Amino acid sequence: MTDFELNCYGMTEAEIREEYMNSLTARIGGLEMVIMGLLSDAQELMSCNTAQTQNQARQYMNIAKFLLTEMMAAKETA
Repeated sequence: MTDFELNCYGMTEAEIREEYMNSLTARIGGLEMVIMGLLSDAQELMSCNTAQTQNQARQYMNIAKFLLTEMMAAKETA
């Protein structure tokens, strides 16, 4: 895991692909549902207002942005 991945996502990009892009939710409801779930979780964490939960919320939003970028790239190559 690179320092960037650790700071930005809290996991590797490969783990994001495995955990989120290959998840049951993604297969059934699409990546859009996964992204909505991540953003909802981030909102919930932000209400706790501690440094740890703020950082986790930030990482969830970064993961959501990563997934959106992957979706856009897939559309460009299709």
